Amino acid sequence: MAKFSANLGFLWAELPLPAAIRAAHAAGFDAVECHFPYEVDPEEVRATLLDTGLPMLGLNTAPGDLTAGEFGLAALPHRRAAARAAIDQAIGYAVATDTANIHVMAGKADGAEARAAFVENLRYGCTRAAAHGLTLLIEPINSHDVPGYFLTTLDQAVEIIAEVGADNLKLMFDCYHVARMGDDVIAGLAQYAPLIGHVQFAGVPSRGRPDVGELDYHRVFAHLDQAGYSAPLGAEYKPEGTSETSLGWLDLFQD
Repeated sequence: MAKFSANLGFLWAELPLPAAIRAAHAAGFDAVECHFPYEVDPEEVRATLLDTGLPMLGLNTAPGDLTAGEFGLAALPHRRAAARAAIDQAIGYAVATDTANIHVMAGKADGAEARAAFVENLRYGCTRAAAHGLTLLIEPINSHDVPGYFLTTLDQAVEIIAEVGADNLKLMFDCYHVARMGDDVIAGLAQYAPLIGHVQFAGVPSRGRPDVGELDYHRVFAHLDQAGYSAPLGAEYKPEGTSETSLGWLDLFQD
């Protein structure tokens, strides 16, 4: 039976992070993950996680200046210092909250210089993270939702993971983004299974609840179960209405 992690970047996003963790626990989730928790005292987050018994599976590096159009820093050649500061910040927060994974956001860029910057910053981050037993993740993000994002395809991500050459760099496989790029989700999960560090999902193409849309998650979750994938799957979808009223899918996929 599948286990699920509530992504608190979208679910219960209106609540302070500790309250959102408690809401996810009350709803029956097995874990939580978040986007950018840095304004919240990590000790308060850690205490809430210990109290609820939920693990925090992942968090993102800071996205940079959103008002200037930034959406990640690691592939921006002119933002090397800021990118590494964001990686250091994420590692510090992950250590303080016992969070296992850090998604290093590439940002909006293209070309050889961007790729070189991304690889160099990932090598820096992997070395720093390894000292704490942490895993870094990179995630292809579809070009419809975030035009200009550097990392958009599974093949591109796999090539970069090979070039970085670090055991603690893995693939964040977001079924929604993969499907929106026109790729076969189950084929991708099968092909890249050894490189996958975390799986996320949402309905396609709306990015709403997973039981609505073009992608059959009964098949996706059955494939993962048969393949022996037992880690909680990240529910990173945008609820219509309240988070609580969007959770009918949980019973459908936990039977």
